[in-house]
Amino acid sequence: MTSQPAHAQSAVQPIIWTGASLRLLDQRVLPAQERYLDCKTAAEVAEAIHSMAVRGAPAIGIAAAYGLVLDARTDAQAFDHADALLAASRPTAINLRWALARMRGVWTHARDVASLEKEARRIHQEDLRQNLQMAELGAALLPQGARVLTHCNTGALATGGHGTALGVIRTAHAQGKLAAVYNTETRPWLQGARLTAWELQREGIAAKLIADSAAAHLMNREKIDWVIVGADRIAANGDTANKIGTYMLAVAAQRHGTRFMVVAPTGTFDPNCASGEQIPIEEREPEELTRFRGEAIAPPGFDAFNPVFDVTPAELIDAIVCERGLIEEPTAAKIRALLS
Repeated sequence: MTSQPAHAQSAVQPIIWTGASLRLLDQRVLPAQERYLDCKTAAEVAEAIHSMAVRGAPAIGIAAAYGLVLDARTDAQAFDHADALLAASRPTAINLRWALARMRGVWTHARDVASLEKEARRIHQEDLRQNLQMAELGAALLPQGARVLTHCNTGALATGGHGTALGVIRTAHAQGKLAAVYNTETRPWLQGARLTAWELQREGIAAKLIADSAAAHLMNREKIDWVIVGADRIAANGDTANKIGTYMLAVAAQRHGTRFMVVAPTGTFDPNCASGEQIPIEEREPEELTRFRGEAIAPPGFDAFNPVFDVTPAELIDAIVCERGLIEEPTAAKIRALLS
């Protein structure tokens, strides 16, 4: 039986649990193709995560939870190996380890595959509910006629259904609050151009694509009320790791009087990480910068520095939105109070 979260608010379904396999919408080939991968082992799920077939911090956590179920149901002794394999697939997003820890807790308490599957479904369903709650809270911060800019992809493709930062934009659009939406291309994987633009178009939300390097010029040329982004890990003091280029946007936003919003569920917070300096930043292969879809765009043999995340200091963030509420001008004390 196919499982989907109840009351899904998007036609986009990147993660489908069939009961026998995990079907993942292959985000590497969007928007040209809509192709699904059928994963039947934790190793296949781990490879899908590492290769960016599935991406977005919440979606990675959901996929990993189902990956554990796949191996546990065929070999109860394989749980620890599957857990380690999935944990190593991406280092920066804390949602991955958060979801695995929840699954490990269930497995430790009762080595029962049915309970494990129930927990994976619960993680999936909870994420959609959290998305909808965050979207309402974030949209409430926007003025009527808001002009917003978003970075990377934080919609249904990156989550359990509605989206985090893009979920705020979707809800604000439904409320008739938006005057203009801009989204970055998001080099080098072009998640903004390929994925966010695809989602916005499917939702009927008018938007304009900009080059990553055009953001400061845009803010200087016309009023942008809010930059709205997601997060892959939020440190105890509010420092936030997100897609590379986010820090640059925050600096430009402060210079131009644009407010900066981070939208992420509580599973993205890492209370054991004191500050952004302790967040591991994933660096990927140089070829992701020097080649595109198999074709060289730089001279042969030219090296590249390819971090795929950066850290935005808390002092550059006006509001963090999670399903429990808002944290304006985030500090360690405010975050502790909300999470407790």
